[in-house]
Amino acid sequence: MYFRQLLLVCLCTIALSSHAQRLSSIRGVIQNQTGSPLPAITVRITELNKVTTSNQGGEYRFSNLTPGHYTLVFSGIGFKTLHKKAEVKAEEDSRIEVTLQESMVDLNTVTVVGRTEVQEVNRQAFNVTAVDAKQLYNSTLDLSSALDRVSGVRVRESGGVGSNFNLSLNGFSGNRIRYFIDGVPMDNFGSSFQINNIPINIADRLEVYKGVVPIWLGSDALGGAINIVTGDRFRNYVDASYSYGSFNTHRSVVNAAFTTKGGFTFRLNAFQNYSDNNYKVTVDASDIYTGKYQRDAVLRRFHDTYHNETVVVNVGVVGKKFADQLLLGITLGKNYKEFQTGARMVAVFGGWHRRGNIVMPTLKYRKTDLIKGLDVTLNANYNLGQEQNIDTLSARFDWFGNSKPNVSGEGRGRSLSKYSNNNGLATATVNYKLSERQALALSNAFSTFNRKGSDVFNPSFTRGDVRPRLNKNVLGLGYTYDEKDKWSTSVFGKYLYQNTPGQSSFNKLGFGAAVSYFVTPTLQLKASYERANRLPEANELFGDVELVQGNLTLKPEESQNINAGFSYGFAAKEDHRFLINANAIYRYSYNYIYSRFNQNQSALVLDNLDGVFTVGGEGEVRYSYKKLFTLGTTLTYQYLQNQQEYVLDNYGNWVKSPVYKDQMPNIPFLFGNVDASLTLRNLGQKGNVLNIGYNMLYVHAFWLYWPSRGFANEGKKYGVPMQLTHDLNAVYSLRNGRYNIGLEVRNITNKRLYDNFSLQKPGRGFYVNVRYFFNSFNI
Repeated sequence: MYFRQLLLVCLCTIALSSHAQRLSSIRGVIQNQTGSPLPAITVRITELNKVTTSNQGGEYRFSNLTPGHYTLVFSGIGFKTLHKKAEVKAEEDSRIEVTLQESMVDLNTVTVVGRTEVQEVNRQAFNVTAVDAKQLYNSTLDLSSALDRVSGVRVRESGGVGSNFNLSLNGFSGNRIRYFIDGVPMDNFGSSFQINNIPINIADRLEVYKGVVPIWLGSDALGGAINIVTGDRFRNYVDASYSYGSFNTHRSVVNAAFTTKGGFTFRLNAFQNYSDNNYKVTVDASDIYTGKYQRDAVLRRFHDTYHNETVVVNVGVVGKKFADQLLLGITLGKNYKEFQTGARMVAVFGGWHRRGNIVMPTLKYRKTDLIKGLDVTLNANYNLGQEQNIDTLSARFDWFGNSKPNVSGEGRGRSLSKYSNNNGLATATVNYKLSERQALALSNAFSTFNRKGSDVFNPSFTRGDVRPRLNKNVLGLGYTYDEKDKWSTSVFGKYLYQNTPGQSSFNKLGFGAAVSYFVTPTLQLKASYERANRLPEANELFGDVELVQGNLTLKPEESQNINAGFSYGFAAKEDHRFLINANAIYRYSYNYIYSRFNQNQSALVLDNLDGVFTVGGEGEVRYSYKKLFTLGTTLTYQYLQNQQEYVLDNYGNWVKSPVYKDQMPNIPFLFGNVDASLTLRNLGQKGNVLNIGYNMLYVHAFWLYWPSRGFANEGKKYGVPMQLTHDLNAVYSLRNGRYNIGLEVRNITNKRLYDNFSLQKPGRGFYVNVRYFFNSFNI
C-alpha cells in the first residue's frame, strides 16, 4: 500500500510537470576519443553558474532555460577541459555533443588504479572499491571471478561452473552480503541469474561496499554490498563474444542497444553457460559392492553438468521531459544443474538434479530534476519462475560411478518437487538537493516471498503449520554534506520490518555515519560506523529445497561495524606512479547465523550464535609505468571469534561451551593476490593492442572444524590446506578493439583447490575467447 501511494504521487507529479515545463533545455552526450560514453563529467553553464554531471551513459541535461547564448564548460579527471558555445531558442531542445581529449598528466594518475570511470566512486566517504569491468571484457570471467580479485573479498564455490557460491567480505559472508543490479536488489532473481553465472560483459563496473552500506541501496545488508552497474548505453552498439575451454565449457554473450533520435530505445542482454564439470578430484573412495577402500583416488566427476540461458530485454524511452529513462522489460531464463556431492564429498550422488527458470517482468523509471533539485528513481519486478528438484532413483552411488538400490533408512529420500519461489520487489529512491553541498535522500524497498508447490514423495512439502511466506520492508533516510575534494559526511537511519504469516514479526532500527577528509588532493582519510541489522531470509527460515535445512526459530542478526582507512597516490617520477589503500575493520555481531553439518553431512543446518567478534584489515598496493606496465597486490586478514559462552547439552542443561572463544571454522582468515599486466600498443599495425596478464591467488590454510576439536596432530587441525594458484592470459585486440581474441590458462600448476567445507574445485584449464564489438553514435 505504501509503495502504491508513493507511485501514484510521483506519477501525478510527472504529469503536472510535463504539462508545465515549456521552457528550453540543453542536453547531449559526452564521449571519449574511442566513442565510449563518459560518466561523472562536470558540465557548467558559465553565465548562470548552473552545474550538472553526466550519467553512466554520458548524458547530461539542463532544463528550464530562457532563450539566449551560453558557454558550457566540460571538465573531468583525466581529460582536458573543453569550452563550448550554445544558443538556446524558445521552447526548443538544443543538443550539444562533445568529445573530450585525454589529459596525459591526469591519465597517468588514473592509470595507477586502472579504473578511469570509477574514480568518483572510490572517492566516496564509504569504504568502497570499484572495479572497471570493461577491462575484463575479453576474458571468460564471470562476475564472481572478477570480484575474487578485490581486496577483502573471497569468493567461495562448491565446484565448477554453476556451483553454489558464498562470498566472504571483510569477515561477513552468505546472506549478510547483498547483491544489486543498478541499485535494484537481486534477492528475488532465482537460480538462473546469479553472480557466478553472469558474464563480466554485462557490467560496466562493480562497486564493492565493505561494511557500511549507503541507504540508496535499500536493503538489510549486515556487512557489505555488491552493486553491478550495467550503465546506460543509449547509443547503438553490438558486443558479442564466445568462449570454449576445458571440461567442455562454453560461454556466449550478446549485448546490444538501439536508440532513435526521438529517444525510443531497445536494449538486449543475452548469455549462456554450459559445462560438463567433469574435472578430476582426489577423494577417499570405497567400492559400494566390494567395500574395497582406496585412499586419495583420482577420479572424474561424472554427474555435474550445468547449463543456463538468460535473455534480458528492455524497451522504452530516454531523454524525455517527463523521464530521463522509462523502461519496461522482461527477464527470461532457464537452468539445469546436476548435484555430484552434498555439503561434503563423503556424500556422492548420481541421479539428483534441478531445473529452474525465471520469468520476471520489470519496470524502471528515473528522472533528474523532476522539480528543481528533486531526483526520483522507481523500480519494480516480480519473479514468476519455477524450480524442480528431481531425485527419483532411490539408489546409492560411489565415486567410481557404481550404484545400488537403497535399503530402507539408507541414503537420501526420493524427491520430485515442483515449486515456485514467487518474489516481488518494489523500490523507490528520492534525492533532494537542499543546496549545492547538501542533500536529503529517502529510500524504500518492499519485497514479498511466497513458495508454492508439491512433492510426489513428500505430501507436506509446502503444507503444515507455517506456509513459506514472507514480507519485508526497508525504509531509509539520509543526509549528506559534501564539500567536493575537501571533506564529506553522510548520516542515515534505517527501519526494517519483516512478517512471517502464522509465525513471527520483526522490526529493527539501525543507523550509521560515514566521513571522508582529503589531507591533500591525493591523500584521503575515511571512517564509517553502522549499527546494522539483517532479518532472516526465506531460504534460511524455510530451507532452499537443496542443501540447506530451514530453521523457523532463527533470530535477526545485529552488528556494530566500524571501518577506518586511507588512500594515497604519489609519483616517484612522472612515469612511475603508486597507489596505496589500507583499511581496518571491527565487527561485533549478535545472534550470528552460522551453518553446520546435519547428522550425515549431506546438508547444512542454520543456527544462531550469541555473538561473534571480528577484527582485521586489508591492504592494496598498485604500481604503473606509463601505459605499458602495471603491478598490484592485495592482502586481507580477518579473525572471527565465537563469543557464545554457554550452550544447551543433550539433557537441556546450560553448560559452558567447549568452543567458547574459538576461531570460527570454515572461514578463510588470510588471503591475497598479485596481478601484473604488460600492454604493447600498435603491435602489427596502428590500433592493435596485445595485453599479457598474470594473476596469483593465495589462501592460507584454515579451520574446517572448531580449533578445540579435531585431529590430535596440530599440523592437520586446520583441515583445509594452503592454496596457491597461478593464471595467465593474453588478449590481442585489432582495429581499436573491434575484433578481439583471448587465451587463458587457469591454475597452471594444477594444484588441488578447496573451498566451502573442503569441497574440491577444478584443476588446470585452458580457454579461448573471441569477441566482436561495434559502436555507432549516429542517431
